[in-house]
Amino acid sequence: MAQVLSLFPTPLMQCPQLIDATQAQSLRERFIREAALPNHRDSALAHSQIIDPADDPALAALARRLLPEVVEMGRLMFGETLPWAIKEMWANVLQTGAHQAVHNHANCFVSGVVYLSEVDASAQTRFIRSLGGRDFVFSNSHAGTVTGAFNADKWIGPTPAIGDAVLFPSSLLHEVPPNRGGLRVSIAFNAIPRRLDAWGYGLSFSS
Repeated sequence: MAQVLSLFPTPLMQCPQLIDATQAQSLRERFIREAALPNHRDSALAHSQIIDPADDPALAALARRLLPEVVEMGRLMFGETLPWAIKEMWANVLQTGAHQAVHNHANCFVSGVVYLSEVDASAQTRFIRSLGGRDFVFSNSHAGTVTGAFNADKWIGPTPAIGDAVLFPSSLLHEVPPNRGGLRVSIAFNAIPRRLDAWGYGLSFSS
């Protein structure tokens, strides 16, 4: 009997209730005030400063809660339990109608989002198959096709609850479509391993 295998799958880790509602509310209220940097593509999206969690007690506590999940995500990606550091965090505040353009995260290996507010179904984080990389592209997309894991260009995750987190490889393209709901508040973060070793060719990183 024929069997279909998923070759080279991309790990995406969901962490329900990483923090409780009280912690989420405290961070949400703080970053609604502190997110003062307008996005250059959408003025209804604002960001906080990028913060080293080691310099901020509240974010240091969040980083400690995230770190075991980051370590496990790293084990899936690199095949070894490595020491990791969460190098930076920042908040994103989307007003009604705001969106976040397609992007990925440079100079890191694991990235993620902690959701501090309810997220309308219209503004769920959307992950996108890597663009380009093929000499010829011809699609078969029309009303009669069925979209599945092997032909989809985009994947929309389930609507997160307040306090949930999601982790993914930093190179994975993602976006937030236009938000048709209320205020959407989240904290994004980037993480790096302390070292990588490719058969004696070693790299060390510092946060």
